[in-house]
Amino acid sequence: MNVTDKSCCTAAAYEAFGLKLSQNQLVIALAGNPNTGKSTVFNALTGLKQHTGNWPGKTVLRAEGTFVHRNKKILLVDLPGTYSLLATSADEQVARDFLCLGRPHAVIVVADATCLERNLNLVLQVMEITPKVVVCVNLMDEAARRGIKVDTEVLSRELGVPCIPTVARDGKGLTELKDAVLDVARGVIVTSPRQVSYEPYVEQAAARIESRIRPYLPGWVNHRWVALRLLEGDMSIIKAIIDHLGNGSEQLLLQEGSAVWAR
Repeated sequence: MNVTDKSCCTAAAYEAFGLKLSQNQLVIALAGNPNTGKSTVFNALTGLKQHTGNWPGKTVLRAEGTFVHRNKKILLVDLPGTYSLLATSADEQVARDFLCLGRPHAVIVVADATCLERNLNLVLQVMEITPKVVVCVNLMDEAARRGIKVDTEVLSRELGVPCIPTVARDGKGLTELKDAVLDVARGVIVTSPRQVSYEPYVEQAAARIESRIRPYLPGWVNHRWVALRLLEGDMSIIKAIIDHLGNGSEQLLLQEGSAVWAR
């Protein structure tokens, strides 16, 4: 059974994650490593207009809040703090599933300016899933105190996505961050994220898997990313797709995934 975008509308994708949107509201995901000031960014952007609960079927806490910028309503979904999206924990699985299947209009990845190299691992993983990424380089004041200089303009060119310097606890840079994420979400800023390149034999294997699973997945799912996860032997991504899409291709997807894993 072939899957088209019409078989799973955006509203249904949001409802699967327990989100209820008002008309014309944008959904922005907020990701980041623990201890990057992500919660401070979330609180600074949403103020008191937020509430918490659990992700559907999980004991993982979910926080979401709203704000208005340039007359546009935005729902900000705070994903669990994670170091990667390899789904080795419940927090990582929730973050991965929402980024891959929740269809956010854009993603803010909060990075700590004092240890940027470590944080870029997650940034690159998010950019593998979606091109609509804005990097919030937070704690710039702390970096300056330590004698660390971060050239966010060069970083933006290297990554191919906007990188905005902020000091969230003082509100510095947040207007520029909101401008950037709104423009990325609306397509005013077209990003060209740097992609991770693998050894030729890995790329060839991923391409073969991608061609086989493409007919069973909606166009908006990143087929290459799913193929790479299957190549790693991660069958949990197939289960997540089935749970959230329920598109009638369950058996075929399981067969394809199992065949890949068996090889």
